[in-house]
Amino acid sequence: MNVVMGFLAAYGWSILGAIITFIIGWWLIKIVLKILVKILEKTKVEQSLVGFLRTLADFMLKMILIITTLSMVGVDMTPFFAILGGLAVAVGLALKDSLGNFAAGVMILFFKPFKVGDFIETSGASGSVMEIQIMTTVLKTADNKHIIIPNGTVVTSVITNYSKEETRRLNMTFGVGYESDMEKVKQLINEIIESDDRILKDPAPQILMSELADSSVNFSVRLWTKAGDYWNVNFDMNEKVFKVFNDNGINIPYPQLDVHVNQA
Repeated sequence: MNVVMGFLAAYGWSILGAIITFIIGWWLIKIVLKILVKILEKTKVEQSLVGFLRTLADFMLKMILIITTLSMVGVDMTPFFAILGGLAVAVGLALKDSLGNFAAGVMILFFKPFKVGDFIETSGASGSVMEIQIMTTVLKTADNKHIIIPNGTVVTSVITNYSKEETRRLNMTFGVGYESDMEKVKQLINEIIESDDRILKDPAPQILMSELADSSVNFSVRLWTKAGDYWNVNFDMNEKVFKVFNDNGINIPYPQLDVHVNQA
């Protein structure tokens, strides 16, 4: 009994202070986490990153609180810090690549070079973004294959985002024979363009004689469309130009090879 009374006399106020600190600290952590989540949501951070950052902050703040309260009652935390430091180094070396992918995932979710649904090209692959996970990014290709790319590879590669802007410019080249009526060629292409409502009037389409090639006169056609209409306009323009040129006697040249055989 005397030992207990002596212990309480020596450490009673420290224990009481530690308990009060722990209770108040635990309550403050909840408030801080709520504020953090609201701030992240206002900045429109991805929901998966919000949850991760909340969990990470919760763990770190509670660890700091526990260490603080234990220190208040006289517990020596030096061995704990030494063990924790050693574990951190060991885990860091073992999970070096994983931690790199993890950090890259946080960067992607925070800086948003692309979002779910965007069509991108990166790391030698292209497709629509299906998922942005903490460790990997999942793409779905046009032929319905899933490609899983480590986030570390994504952030160190060039990223082409085809969905970032609402409009895209379609660049096409059409070659005609040198004997063709060039004004008529431009008129026919222009009529095709004007008949397609998917081709934007602003910026204005351009039909330019771009090259006097070996066997053809090449016209560069520059069209602006909404991003979602890009490929359909591309395919339809090729088909329409081919049909209209044939119907109007416009020659579409192609490479030919003349072979001369010498008979001894």
